[in-house]
Amino acid sequence: MIEILGRDTSLNVQIVMWAVAELGLVHKRHDLGGAFGGTDTSEYLAMNPNGLVPVMKDGDLTMFESAAIVRYLSHKYADQTFYPRDPKKRAEIDMWAEWNKTTFAPLLLSEFFYPLVRYDPAILDHAALDEAASKMATLATMLDDRLGEGPFIAGEDFTYADIIVGTVLYRYYELEFLRTSTPNIDRYYERLMSREAYKTHVMVSYEPLRWKPDE
Repeated sequence: MIEILGRDTSLNVQIVMWAVAELGLVHKRHDLGGAFGGTDTSEYLAMNPNGLVPVMKDGDLTMFESAAIVRYLSHKYADQTFYPRDPKKRAEIDMWAEWNKTTFAPLLLSEFFYPLVRYDPAILDHAALDEAASKMATLATMLDDRLGEGPFIAGEDFTYADIIVGTVLYRYYELEFLRTSTPNIDRYYERLMSREAYKTHVMVSYEPLRWKPDE
């Protein structure tokens, strides 16, 4: 059985959970991190020296880093539709997966999720939020153009890249900020929300993470 260590409200845990569900793998998740604690123990740090979630165990293999875990699971358990074995086909969609992890998701989290959810709303910098919305519009348009060739990141086929890219869209659409018009992303998000694994493992309320006055 595959084991995933990490709380269900973690974006990176959600990436892994969505993947194992789509692949139909027998798995068990354990609550760690955030309010659950447990990531600063010597035992956990031996598995992930960053002290972050998730950690994935598959037999005698232990891994951290969500995107690397998804690629491993895809290579081991998925067919060529989900995880192309052709290096050129895989490289093209891997590029978009990396773009999300290094560019799109970090902007969304640092400039929108943390200010709007994790921090005291009294200190919200509206001018900074407007400036970030302009940057996000540029990135969203890039993704929208790519999905115009869709319906998925790879075109007709749903792949591991959709999991890495698509997970963050729940927060993208739930957060209250001015989004630019992206009809292709809108339709893509509708398709993702129709997937049972997405509804179960990604559309998880982040209200437990919201800033509270006594924190």
